[in-house]
Amino acid sequence: MNRVSFKTDLCKGCGLCVSACPRHIVALDTSVLNAKGYHPAHVTEAEKCIACAMCATMCPDVVIKVEKGCEE
Repeated sequence: MNRVSFKTDLCKGCGLCVSACPRHIVALDTSVLNAKGYHPAHVTEAEKCIACAMCATMCPDVVIKVEKGCEE
């Protein structure tokens, strides 16, 4: 399984990763505010991730890490 992790305290909720995801599984978590007062991004359906890293590529603050083929 692939894994996407976010440094949620550093995410500014810009949404670039949301628009970049070809599987539409990245979203802003409107139920959470991080230390900076933003809604951080998260993956809604991790099992659908293809580890293309488009989300990480688009992130201007480098808060996303994509790992391909991780053992859970």
